[in-house]
Amino acid sequence: MRARVVYDTNYGNTRIIAEVIATELGGGTSTISVTDLTESSLAGIDVLVVGSPIIGWRPTERMQAFLGGLTPGSLDGVRAAAFDTRIKLFIHGDAAGKISHALEAAGATIVAKPHGFVVVGTEGPLAAGETGKAGAWAAYIGSRLRASA
Repeated sequence: MRARVVYDTNYGNTRIIAEVIATELGGGTSTISVTDLTESSLAGIDVLVVGSPIIGWRPTERMQAFLGGLTPGSLDGVRAAAFDTRIKLFIHGDAAGKISHALEAAGATIVAKPHGFVVVGTEGPLAAGETGKAGAWAAYIGSRLRASA
């Protein structure tokens, strides 16, 4: 299994979650910032997990540009999941849902419901227990991947 976790981050919180997910998925899963993506960055992958902080109720502009560049069928055969980092408010937007929808529109098979991880304040840090929740979510994704292999 060749897996990649693509993320954008403003204060490092989303990168931390991405790294936890990559570690839990194992098998050489790598992380890459959306700003470092090249045309070949996603070549040959089987699994793609994408995450972004919520900015203005949606993914960051950099992440939106990446997602907007995905063409129908470009992720055929790829299993995918999406996450976001968010401030805990009664209303906060849903970047993970928007990311998941874009991945599915590009042909990916979504293997887990979009997930949000809570940040304390605008700049963080992550709320207590959020890295553990990220590890558990990634373990769930891993179990789904093994079950469908």
